[in-house]
Amino acid sequence: MLSGPFRLSRRRIPIYLRVIMKKESSLNRRDFVKKGSIATAAGLSFPSVLISQDGVKPNDRLNVAAVGCGGKGAGDIQAASEGNNVVALCDVDEARAADSFNKFPQAKRFSDYRQMFDKMGKEIDAVTISTPDHMHFPIAMLAMSLGKHVCVQKPLANTIWETRQLLKASQKYKVKTQMGIQGHTLEGIRLLKEWLDADAIGEVREIIYWTNRPIWPQGAGLKFPEEPVPAGLNWDVWQGTVAERPYSSKIAPFAWRGFWDYGCGALGDIGCHAMDAGFWALNLGAPEWAEASSTPFDDITCPQTSHITYQFPARGNRPAVKVTWMDGQMKPAKPDGLDDERELGRQWGQFFIGDKGTIFVADAYCSTLRLLPEEKMRTFLREVRPPKVLKRSPTPGEPQKEWVHAIKNGGEAGANFAYAAPLTEMVLVGNLALRSKRRVQWDSANMRVTNHESANAFIKRTYRKDWEPAEVL
Repeated sequence: MLSGPFRLSRRRIPIYLRVIMKKESSLNRRDFVKKGSIATAAGLSFPSVLISQDGVKPNDRLNVAAVGCGGKGAGDIQAASEGNNVVALCDVDEARAADSFNKFPQAKRFSDYRQMFDKMGKEIDAVTISTPDHMHFPIAMLAMSLGKHVCVQKPLANTIWETRQLLKASQKYKVKTQMGIQGHTLEGIRLLKEWLDADAIGEVREIIYWTNRPIWPQGAGLKFPEEPVPAGLNWDVWQGTVAERPYSSKIAPFAWRGFWDYGCGALGDIGCHAMDAGFWALNLGAPEWAEASSTPFDDITCPQTSHITYQFPARGNRPAVKVTWMDGQMKPAKPDGLDDERELGRQWGQFFIGDKGTIFVADAYCSTLRLLPEEKMRTFLREVRPPKVLKRSPTPGEPQKEWVHAIKNGGEAGANFAYAAPLTEMVLVGNLALRSKRRVQWDSANMRVTNHESANAFIKRTYRKDWEPAEVL
């Protein structure tokens, strides 16, 4: 069974994949494909679909696969399928995947992604990965090691170490990547930066985010009674890299988000969406420190409510920025200039607070911008209205299509791993503070907390036997 960068028996790995994956080789995948003499000597032939990845034409049809094609994954593979061939679908849960299985009857079906790559490694160009957070890393690492382009749902991973590994792998294998955050493809994020660059509110010194997440149970003392594994659910592969637990419907298919092992709580669930615009528009980079307070939690599940503060250093001529995150039932006070009848976002919202005013966003995707006070906005749009100088996405609201466009037309998707990895890391530093129950000083260059050694235990997980990474970059 093929394991790629995860240790399982090599005896069942096809010989052509052993050559590609051999760590001692000085050739990367593209070099290997181009070295025709090596392939000829080994008696191998590579289908044109693999060779074409070095120069895919816009009208070419990609062979696309999905790992996770129920729930959110159904929409992801549907978006990626347009103009392409869906050749393989993998999901551990037959019932949840049924709609996708029926929609793409020609696609081969699997419940174990390793078997999919083992049997169809030569037939796949690109893979959407829409699984619980803890499985993003092993699936994407294996796919990239085989030269597959990958689109991974947010967050990129649920540990900082895995996030760094995914970034390094994307650079090593030179594949097209994307993290599934639709806000990064929308108009609002670009308008925000254009407004800020036009001095709409002066220098931004504070950002406040809030969300009603979690909308699933989490917090100290929850019980997860063992239940029979449902027919058609591959519970072993669902758990993957994480220590084995009995099946419970209070874990899968939805409430895993509240587990430290499988998800990363409210912050991990929505942080990469909500914090995207500010992180990008202000080029925030890594925080200097973060601290947090919360309702009770334990080693199994995240807190029901948390309040996290980040401090970002000055960047060039831009001042330091304080970022506040609130989840659960907490919301900030209404700022001056917001009309009494206008409510804060019910599910989420953002304030960008500058020296000369405030920008209010009532959603997680920066879809609508309001400059406060309202009269200031009317004047700004009438007298200034900055020109649209930033490049717009060719597929607004559809990151999977933007990724396909990058594969076929060149360039990079907006939330490619070079961007998505630092964004995810920034979000996850907040969870380091939560789990440490104190301020953490973050040394991003060395990927460690400098003032509290025990916090570093949360940077990388302990892997389940036979699922340990074999390739560390």
